[in-house]
Amino acid sequence: METVNTTFQYCDQLVRDFERVINKPLLHKSSVYYTGVDLGTAYIVLAVLDENYQPVAGAYRYASVVKDGMVVDYIGAIRIVRELKHELEQKLGTELIYAAAALPPGTFSLDSGAIKHVVEGAGFEITNLLDEPTAANAVLKIKDGAIVDIGGGTTGIAILKDGKVIYVADEPTGGTHFSLVIAGAYRMSFDQADQYKRDFKNHRELMPVLQPVIEKVSSIISKHTRDFDVKEVYLVGGTCCLQGIEDIIAKKTGLPTFKPQNPMFVTPLGIALNCTQEIL
Repeated sequence: METVNTTFQYCDQLVRDFERVINKPLLHKSSVYYTGVDLGTAYIVLAVLDENYQPVAGAYRYASVVKDGMVVDYIGAIRIVRELKHELEQKLGTELIYAAAALPPGTFSLDSGAIKHVVEGAGFEITNLLDEPTAANAVLKIKDGAIVDIGGGTTGIAILKDGKVIYVADEPTGGTHFSLVIAGAYRMSFDQADQYKRDFKNHRELMPVLQPVIEKVSSIISKHTRDFDVKEVYLVGGTCCLQGIEDIIAKKTGLPTFKPQNPMFVTPLGIALNCTQEIL
């Protein structure tokens, strides 16, 4: 049950602007540039905003340097972020100095140092480190409800009341698990299954195959929202691009479930919006 009201008006416009500048960066002068670095399980995304926090450039690359929200290939992560940084600097004709990053909720004590060192190792001065659903809400602007970030490896949940995060959680189960199920059902390699999943033409056919995994995600959402007065669920993360995923989650959780037009770029843009010139 995808929303048709104005809930995501700001979000959808910002994402559309970002999608445009990925292909054609805006080269106007800005006194400062703010970069959001999103180290995902499937993709690393860099989003660059100008002094007015408007998108001017972006780049992303498929990567497998993170697993279940944790950096498992430290050198590879630095290399990819550095290469994407250099690519964007060449396009913009300027050095990108400041960056923010994010982690799945509940993993700060485990992995915040690694994420920070990756961003610094790539040549940035890191200014902020926050959890992914909180970052996403800088774009969504939700006052009350649950933001659910279904990434490649984990499902992260942030519950908001009066615009403030009052609870966060993160559990394994994400896009990687979807691809594994497809690989088993269709006797494909993991990479083939991953590509098959990304083609919108295959989504209707895949829904019966993926329903058990979507139901597992739904059970995670139900478990972490049952003790709170959550009335609505908002989906972000690349895995939520799967057409119809919101309908199954709404049915299984009993909660109205919404997602923006392109959930993939919400979190990296939210990270960039939380970037400042104050060094951590």
